Amino acid sequence: MKTQLIESDDAVVMSPVDRPADAAVIWLHGLGADGHDFVPLVPELCLADTAAVRFIFPHAEQRPVTINQGYPMRAWYDIRSLTPEGRDDANGIVATQHRLVAYILRERLQGIASKRIVLAGFSQGGAMALHTGVRYDEALGGVLALSSYLPLRQQLAAEGSEANRNTPILMCHGEQDTVVTMQFGLQSRDALLAAGYSVEWQQYPMQHSLCPAEIGRISQWLQQRLV
Repeated sequence: MKTQLIESDDAVVMSPVDRPADAAVIWLHGLGADGHDFVPLVPELCLADTAAVRFIFPHAEQRPVTINQGYPMRAWYDIRSLTPEGRDDANGIVATQHRLVAYILRERLQGIASKRIVLAGFSQGGAMALHTGVRYDEALGGVLALSSYLPLRQQLAAEGSEANRNTPILMCHGEQDTVVTMQFGLQSRDALLAAGYSVEWQQYPMQHSLCPAEIGRISQWLQQRLV
């Protein structure tokens, strides 16, 4: 897939150059990174030459982060502590949810069907992909959450959307992750399964990162969804 890269203050966008995009992946970075973080991963996904996928890599806003002594950094929401409760900054999460929905609507206005849009993210970005994906009111193509978790789990029953009850969710996690422990990820997986969502779980012998086997599974999963 031949692509061109367009950068702005808002996001990095990678689009096909020889045909209009007919699918989109909106991929959110982790705490302290920016939209450039996962751009180099796209060639490693080895998507088919016939693929016409637009990748949108938004930049989180700069905001004070409590666990970082209040120092401003790119974050989708505040984290007060590494406990489940300390990660649930409801105001910040909802504000970012609205921003992510705006990205989805932008793709819809460009002719991309909702079932051809995947939400993806790593760590805090994956949390936002999960949070938004299970609440969105049109069926999406999938949700990809890497080394991540579902925030505000106690609100899932009241706020979850029936439209995405059967949307494929791929959660990948490192067995030696000390930032978002695998147990935390498993609790999120189990909450989603208990609520009737379709979740595939993959775990790997790694820390808070990605590994080649995981990238291979992501490639297969995306091609099943979008190519």
